[in-house]
Order: sequence, then C-alpha cells, then structure tokens
Amino acid sequence: MMKLNGKELSFKTFPNGETLVDGEQILTHMTDFNAIYWKYEDDGDLIRLMFVKSYLDARGANCSLTIAYMPYSRMDRVEGTSVFTLKAAAAFINSLRFESVTVIEPHSDVTPALIDRSLTKYPTLQLIGQVAAEIGFDPEQDYLFFPDAGAQKRYSKVTGYKQLVGFKERDFRTGDIKSLEVVGQLPAGAFKAIIVDDLCSYGGTFLRSAEKLKALGATNIYLLVAHCEKSIYKGKLLGSGLIDRVYTTDTILEPGGHDDIHVYEMGGL
Repeated sequence: MMKLNGKELSFKTFPNGETLVDGEQILTHMTDFNAIYWKYEDDGDLIRLMFVKSYLDARGANCSLTIAYMPYSRMDRVEGTSVFTLKAAAAFINSLRFESVTVIEPHSDVTPALIDRSLTKYPTLQLIGQVAAEIGFDPEQDYLFFPDAGAQKRYSKVTGYKQLVGFKERDFRTGDIKSLEVVGQLPAGAFKAIIVDDLCSYGGTFLRSAEKLKALGATNIYLLVAHCEKSIYKGKLLGSGLIDRVYTTDTILEPGGHDDIHVYEMGGL
C-alpha cells in the first residue's frame, strides 16, 4: 500500500503481470513537496515505489518517504552463507534519492546506517504507557520483559518500570530458538508482564517467553510489538492461552483481524 500526500494510490496489472501506473492520479495528489507513506506487502511494492518516484522525478517534484516496515530488516548481517538482503534493499531505496527517509521502528541500528538521509520513529515507546494504563499495570510489582538484548537496547530507556531480559540462542539458518533464559531481579510473587519487541512473525519467541514468565509467577501476559505479520494467525501463540492480548500498530496488520489483537492506527500516534 502506498499513499501520496495522504491519498492512497491504486495500481492495476497487465495480463502478463506488469504493473500499470495511473499517472493522472499521481498528478491529482501531487504538491510542491510530496510525502510518500509506503507499507510493504510484497516485493512488487518495491517496483511500484520505483515507478511512482520516477514519475515524480520527471516532473521535478521533491519527495520524502516514510517506511512503515522496512523489508528485509531481519537480515541485517551475514552469518555463514546467508545473504545480506537488507543491504541490497537499502541500496535500492538509496538509488531512488528521496529527500529524507523515515523508518518506523527499525529492527536494528543497521537499517538507518544503510539508508541515506534517514530518520527513525519508535511508536512503541509511546505505546508502553498506553498499554500499561489499559491493563492496570502496577509499576511496583509488574514487569516489562524484553525477549533479547536487541529489544532491551531499543526500549529499556523507558523509566519507571521493572524490567526482565531474555537471552536466547537462535539457529540463524532456520530461525528456530534453541534456548531462552531470563535475567534480572526476579519477582517474589504474582505479577503481570508486558513483552515488548519490534516484530512478531509466527510468535515462537513470545510463546517461549510466555512459558518462562508463567513459570516465574506471571498471572497475565501481554505482547506489545510495533510490527505484527499476518503469519501470527498461522502460529500457535494466539491459541496458546498464554498471551492475554496482543497490541501492535497498523504498519503491517489492519484492525479487526482477531479479537485478541488490538491494532493502533499510526495516524493516532
């Protein structure tokens, strides 16, 4: 999905799969300085972004880009024979030469380092307070839980919350979690926990985290992630009974997909 100056652009496809771009609708929404909001759904969106930016360039129109979720951001390093696909995707974005590129909740510091003229926004930092208020979070006895060191680095700057951190060992080739340990001042009694991270796919990390938190005495567990993929519907997390509610933004999911998922609209943040 792509919006130009707040107006969604529509695309058609030729019988052979090529994209048909409607230049008239771009002209209708074009202004002196233009802003594209880009919500990645599949690799075809990369081509559509290229066509729209090329059309604007041909008319001398300035343009900024906001990326709801940066594709390939999980592949932010090379291990063994893995392909550094984030670097290639960032190089493609750079080749389009936007005036600025705002990335919402990047997976790591590698993304803004690779993208030229980049800015970052972290809505989760704001949402922690909103979710805590909604669930009746007690800062004296309840906890934020960060599933790994990356999440701790992104979100531990929030103050006024007790925190626990998970250290997981993952098979980078398959993505499977081999083990997860909890570190921090462990709770002495019953408590609520909010698991905080940037991305949920099938939910394996959070399922393992919830099992650990339950064993430590958690009575209610909530998950807050900036980006939630549709694959969560195929995973075991929602039907596990371990997570009371999932909170996320509409950078990937749309509202109304599941009763146990609350989707915040980015326009309201």
